[in-house]
Amino acid sequence: MTTRPELAPAPAPAQRAEPVGQPDLARCRLAAAVIAEASSGIEQEARLPAPVVAAMHDAELFRLSLPGWLGGAELPLAELAEITELISAADASAGWCLGQALGCATAAAYLKPRVAEEVFGPGNAVLAWGAGAVGTAVATDGGYRVSGTWRFASGSDHATWLGGHCTVKDRDGTLRTDAAGRPVTRTALFPRSAAEIHDDWHVVGLRGTRSEGYTVNDLMVEDAFTLNRDSATDRRSDATLFRFPVVHVYASVFAGVAVGNARAALDRLVELAQTKTARGAPTAMRDSPVVHSRLAELEARLGAARAFRTQVLNDVWRRVEASGQVTPAERAPLRLATTHAIHEATRVAEQAYRMAGATAVFTSRPFEQRLRDAYAVSQQVQGRHENYELVGRHLLGLPVDSMFF
Repeated sequence: MTTRPELAPAPAPAQRAEPVGQPDLARCRLAAAVIAEASSGIEQEARLPAPVVAAMHDAELFRLSLPGWLGGAELPLAELAEITELISAADASAGWCLGQALGCATAAAYLKPRVAEEVFGPGNAVLAWGAGAVGTAVATDGGYRVSGTWRFASGSDHATWLGGHCTVKDRDGTLRTDAAGRPVTRTALFPRSAAEIHDDWHVVGLRGTRSEGYTVNDLMVEDAFTLNRDSATDRRSDATLFRFPVVHVYASVFAGVAVGNARAALDRLVELAQTKTARGAPTAMRDSPVVHSRLAELEARLGAARAFRTQVLNDVWRRVEASGQVTPAERAPLRLATTHAIHEATRVAEQAYRMAGATAVFTSRPFEQRLRDAYAVSQQVQGRHENYELVGRHLLGLPVDSMFF
């Protein structure tokens, strides 16, 4: 009989040393209050205004995934997701920018200390980067000549540094490959001021992330300012967080964005139901049995998805903490729980919009923005329906060959 591959239960948790720094939740909530107050401005300006960015820095939100020796918190994935959820309930674009920055900040564990300090040491430090190894890094004395155009650099408007994922070429132009014949890739880091920023973020959802593209041409980047984020050879910290591929950090925090956004939509629906009577309805929303049952169903749907995400992230964290390895038995449940959370949260935001009726179409109300933001989150790679296929292959004992597993 074939043994079913595990979505394994966690072993007894090992004793974990206390994190280097714990987030001040009171300051996180203060930052969330500032963000919520500025949410309409974030949408209109298509960026995070300076007071919002300042509040996030004051709460040290961008330092939650940095190594402890840099003053970071090295937080577990479940906690990163929960804090991103809190910020996203205030504004999804702010939560998305935070989640993106938290993933990028784990790069500090792959840099020499003096380089990490230069990039991440200042109090206003934020690293942003675009998607895909679409740039080229040509090897030269002491580093690389980097050229490329990258898109989707969320938070690039307030970033201090940018990164460009590149395939590596030797001096003669030959593509460098590894032992398996795959192209060698490295991420080059450079000050934002070294890049040409493109005004190309004109979208229906997550407008405030200002996920613009940028270009560098033949930019000299010292070798020490390049890294392979998922290479054990480059990793300079044994902390559990940095053993996870960066796509798992993104899966966790963007699931937090989706749930926080849906939570806000559902809360606003409850507020609306206290006072609204739909045209022609025999009762006010608050007195309608249909509203009662549908509202309860949405609450259960969102709560179940959130609980599943939290349980899985905690279980997977304990296993990796104990073994030091991220295997398919950890990858599968993490991918499943985070994808499921994004999908369920999208459905909740959509249903909250529908239940709000004609009220939802007005830009003065939060429902249409929450819906647009929910759809924008779900379109990103972490929300792809194909992620279920990867987990299904694992459950059937089939090989899974994807960088997103």
